[in-house]
This record gives sequence, structure tokens and C-alpha cells, in this order.
Amino acid sequence: MHRIVPGRDWPLFDTAAIRRIEQGAASALPPHTLMERAGLAVARLALAIAPHARTVWVAAGPGNNGGDGLEAAMHLKQWGKDVTVSWLGEESRAPADAKASLKRARDAGVTIVTEPPPAWDLAIDALLGIGTARAPEGAMREWIALMNAANRPVLAVDLPSGLSADTGRGESVIATHTLSLLALKPGLFTGRGRDAAGEVWFDDLQLELPEAEAAARLGGSPQQTSRLHDSHKGSYGDVAIIGGAMGMTGAALLAATAALHHGAGRVFVGLLDGGSLAVDPQLPDAMFRPWESLRFDALAVACGCGGGDAVRGALPRVLSTAKSLVLDADALNAIAADPQLQALLKSRAKRAPTVITPHPLEAARLLEITSAEVQGNRLSAARELAQRFGAVTVLKGSGTVIAAPGETPRINPTGNARLAIAGTGDVLAGMIAARLASGASAWDAALDAVYMHGAAADSWPANKTLTASALARGG
Repeated sequence: MHRIVPGRDWPLFDTAAIRRIEQGAASALPPHTLMERAGLAVARLALAIAPHARTVWVAAGPGNNGGDGLEAAMHLKQWGKDVTVSWLGEESRAPADAKASLKRARDAGVTIVTEPPPAWDLAIDALLGIGTARAPEGAMREWIALMNAANRPVLAVDLPSGLSADTGRGESVIATHTLSLLALKPGLFTGRGRDAAGEVWFDDLQLELPEAEAAARLGGSPQQTSRLHDSHKGSYGDVAIIGGAMGMTGAALLAATAALHHGAGRVFVGLLDGGSLAVDPQLPDAMFRPWESLRFDALAVACGCGGGDAVRGALPRVLSTAKSLVLDADALNAIAADPQLQALLKSRAKRAPTVITPHPLEAARLLEITSAEVQGNRLSAARELAQRFGAVTVLKGSGTVIAAPGETPRINPTGNARLAIAGTGDVLAGMIAARLASGASAWDAALDAVYMHGAAADSWPANKTLTASALARGG
């Protein structure tokens, strides 16, 4: 059993793949083997996370997720816990494995009823798992609400009930811990899943997983690199920030600050506000130039940060000539509204490193759908953006998704709600541009920058306010 924390790369499997793996394992193993393993794993984790709990409520659904809960209840009873199972199943209609675990629980003396107990120290959610087909109703919905309101530890078996394994959406149990069985699911790590799952644990039930079938991967930490002594500023490349229309200069300066603090050899700033700055006393390292004077074919360009409507005039040249390119914010809005700019983006992405970094609303504009549809299936939306425009796509949000043609999508495991403030996206654009300038591929630049951007927020001191400017400087 493993606790899932940022740092290690893990394969993530969608529901269809998990069903295939389950079926293959069930046909190769003696009957009931997987449920026995699952129930024992759940019971062990329950004991570990709530060792002093005296009363345990197992909310068990009618299917095999409920069977896992019944199996766990048997072990907890044998280990001296006061266990009550509220079972929503009917014995005559229960799957064979669940029926076997029901008998084992009864034989062990587990109390099996149809209503929740009046009080409990630990709840085990074994209602649905990946069996979610529609929103929970009736007693199941009431029990979920009861668990969520109780302010007690909740261990979800396989998946918080009501949460989609594939998308991370749905009204669900809000667990303090989730034990993902057999395989890790994308929905645990993106969208609402990160809030619903709590601390995620994983048990493969002693099976080898076919990683080639993974729908996505949970991103691992970047490899640490060191600079050679025999190097100079030219060794690390030049970045140009194109943005900062009237009243939005700060966005461009945030991106420039991030690029400087993340290793760019030099950073040029081409403001789109008519040339308000020749130097910034707070950022003397940055060199201000009229954007028209910059040679983009020698630069890693981050375009769009605070660009407003003015960025439209710069985009044709940026898209056509930039050596490598990050498109953010207003650049993406302009592209979404202009078929000719879309054609330029598709053309350049075939020949030069290109990263787009939309938040859900910008992604929706590019895809001509609603932001709710984007959030309804973040993995699918990121894949579609990558295929449509040919660029590495960073779909920002809880569990940022990174996708590219020919690559298995990654879900980033770092970051938290502290990043939900103005300017942090500009910082990310500058971080990606710095990595592109140093020679990293668009894919690696995006993966590494997104991970480090989130990791900075995760390690931020609890008593210190996180601002975008502080994030850009690294503290």
C-alpha cells in the first residue's frame, strides 16, 4: 500500500480500462480473491488512520464496492472494533462476491442493518466506488450528506461515492482519506476530486498493471539540474515578454520577474501600452524595448500577459517568427476570436515549440463550448485542445492537465487554492518561457514549470500571504 504524495510518476486508468483489468484478474484468480484482498486493505488502512476509533460505521452499497466494505467490516470486528454495516443491498440480487462477504461479515458477528447508527468514530464509504452512473438518490444521498456533515474521519473505498472516476466531477462524499484499489483513477486528482478524495492511498491488490492502457499519468517531480561553471548568460537563452497593455503592465512584469528568477539568461519586456517604462527600479534586470524592435526568431516569447486588445496587433508576427512560444490570457482570447490567428497557431505548432496555458474559460472560448463543459471533463478538453492546435496544452485549475499530440496526458499533483489569485498565471507563463529559453522541449518545459509553480504554493509558510509577485521571486 502506498500513500500518494507529489514526486513519483503514477499511471492513471479510466473506468473502461479498470473494468478490463478486473475481468482479466477475476478469471485468472480463485473466486472472491480480489474482494478478500480489497477488504483486508481497507480494514488495515482504517486501523492506521483511526487507531483509537471504537465505533465504525460502514455504509455499504448494493454492488461489489459494498462487498469490499462488508469484507473490511469482518476484519475490523475480529480486531475488536464495534462495527455497524448499513447495507443497501438485497441478498437475492447481490453479486456473488458481495454475497460471500455478507456471509463472512455475519459469521463474524457484524451488525448489519438498513439505517446508519446514531454515532460513530470512523465512517467507511463503500456505497458506489467506480459504479457511479448517476447522481446518488434516496437513502444513499442521505447517507452521503450525513457523512459529510459529521466532522468525523471518512475513508472512501476506491473512490468517494458520487465522484466520477474519469472526470473528478459529481456530488459526492467528502472523504478525509481514499483508498484507491487496483488502479489509480484520474478523477481523484483533478477537478473536484482533489477536494473530495482527501489523502489518497493506493493498493494494487497484488496485480501487475498494463501501463500502456493508462489514460493519463500523475506527474512526477522534475529532474534536478545544475549549471556548469563554464557558462555565461548566453548559455541560458533570452526571453521576451509581450504584454502589459494600458492599465495591465503588472501582468507583463510578473512574467518577466518569474522568467528572471527561473533561470533565463536575459529578459526583454515589450510593453503594449505605448512605452510607459524604460526601466523598472524594482526590476532593473529586465530590459525594456519597443516590441516591434525585438527579433523573435532568437527568443523564447511569452505573449498575452495583460495584453488586452492590443495584443492582437502583435500576434501575427509573434506566431510566425518566435523561436519558442508560450501563449497565455489575452493572446488566447484573441486567437479564439480569429480564425486566421488559429491557422497561424496550428501552422507554427508543427514546426516550433509552442505551449498554450488556458484557464477553463479561455479553454472554452478556444473550443467553442462552455467552461462548465470544460470542467465536466478536463482530461478530454485538454486532449482536444492539444489535437486541435497541435500545441502543448496546460489546462490550469485544480489538478492542472498537461496534454500534447502523441503524449499520454499528465495531471499535476502540486498546488493548492493559494494560487487562486490574480497574476499567478502570468508567473507560470514566465516560468515556462525561461525553460524554453534554456533549450527544454515544450513538453518538458510545461511539465517542470507547472510542477514547480504548484510546489512553491504547497511549501509556502502558513503564516505568510502568497502573492503573485512573491511567487514570481520565489519567496
